[in-house]
Amino acid sequence: MSSDLLFFLFFFLLFLYPEMSMRMRIIKRLKCIKEIEKERKSRVIAMIHRQEVLSLFGIPIYKFITIEDSEEILRAIRLTPEDMPIDLIIHTPGGLVLAAEQIAIALKEHKAETRVIVPHYAMSGGTLIALAADKIIMDKNAVLGPVDPQLGQYPAASVIETYYKKGEKVSDEFMVLYDIAKKAISQMEEFVYNLLKDKYGEKKAKELAKILTEGKWTHDYPITVEEAERLGLKVYTDVPEEVYLLMDLYKQPIRERGTVEYQTVSNHK
Repeated sequence: MSSDLLFFLFFFLLFLYPEMSMRMRIIKRLKCIKEIEKERKSRVIAMIHRQEVLSLFGIPIYKFITIEDSEEILRAIRLTPEDMPIDLIIHTPGGLVLAAEQIAIALKEHKAETRVIVPHYAMSGGTLIALAADKIIMDKNAVLGPVDPQLGQYPAASVIETYYKKGEKVSDEFMVLYDIAKKAISQMEEFVYNLLKDKYGEKKAKELAKILTEGKWTHDYPITVEEAERLGLKVYTDVPEEVYLLMDLYKQPIRERGTVEYQTVSNHK
C-alpha cells in the first residue's frame, strides 16, 4: 500500500469519519422523532444536552440552555399548527434564564395540549420549562430541580440571608448584590406563579412559586417524582418507550472504556 493511500486513509479516519458518523446519528435521531410524532400525533421537539467530545482533541463540551436553543424551539412551536399537541423532550442541567423563560412562555401560549417529557433530569431552567406545560411526564427515577435565581456563583437567597445576618456591615458592592438578589427572586416567583395559576389556581400557584424560588434547597437539589407529588405538582410517569430509544442515539462514541457496563438482556436463571 502506497504512502499516499495510507495518508489518505489516516486523514479520512481522523477528520472525515467522525463527521460522517455524526451525520448518520442525526439522521437516525430525526427518523426516531418522526416515529414518535406518528405514534403520538404530535409535534416532537428534543432539547438534549449531553456532554460531547471534540472529534480531534477529545476536549469535553458541556451543553446548557442557550439563546440559540430558544430561537430553534420558538421557531418549531411557531411552525406547529395550533390544534396539534407538542411533546418537548428535555434532558438538561439548566442554562440561561432568559432563554428558558422564552421557551416556557411559548409553550404555555400554545393552544393545543403541551407535554414536557423528562427521561432523566431537567434541572433549573429545564424545570421552569416543564412547569409551563399542561402535562409533566417523568421517568419514575427522573428529577426536576429548584428554580431559585443564581447570581454568578452565589444563590440569590444566600445573598439575602447574609445581608440579614450582617446588616449595615456589608460593603457597597454587596448592597448592590443584595438589591439584585431581591429583585431576581421576586421576578422569578412572579413568573412561576403566572405559569401555574391557570392549572393550579391562585392559592396553590403562589405556594408552589414561593417554595421553588425561595432557596429552601440547594440549586442542585433533586425533586423526585415522589417529592413533586408531595409538593402538589401533577406529574405522570408514562414515558413512551420510544423516548428512551431516542436518548440512546445521543450517546457519544466511546473512545475509552466506559465506567458503566451491563448486558441489556439477562440469561441468568
